[in-house]
Amino acid sequence: MMISIEQITPELTWRLRRDVLYPNQKLFEMELDEDTYGIHFGAFSDVKLAGVVSLFQKGADFQFRKLAVDSSQQNMGVGSSLLQYITDYAIENGGTRIWCNARLTAIGFYLKADFLQTGILYSKNGYDYEVMEKAIQPPAK
Repeated sequence: MMISIEQITPELTWRLRRDVLYPNQKLFEMELDEDTYGIHFGAFSDVKLAGVVSLFQKGADFQFRKLAVDSSQQNMGVGSSLLQYITDYAIENGGTRIWCNARLTAIGFYLKADFLQTGILYSKNGYDYEVMEKAIQPPAK
């Protein structure tokens, strides 16, 4: 399967965010106040949006949020491709750490990508999360 990744507008993330992560919520509820401060990426399989993720930078720290892959495209490398793409993006932009609030059901996915569990656990809106992180190195100059 051929996957291409490109930057997209926040609005293009909302439907997949909702369908995959919050199926019982309304589409307008997917907008985050901080969306305007993030960089949003879409993974396309053929011309169909197969996955989305939003990336936020604070100094050398990059947090990604709302990584979602269309249910028909899961376990086909879309999520891994998105994760590698944003990790490379963070490295190219001076990042030293990339992290997320991982749903407990997704911890195995992040462990395969060399993320580490921090032991920081919390619940929000009926979902359980753990902060997961990965140290990254900017390219040598």
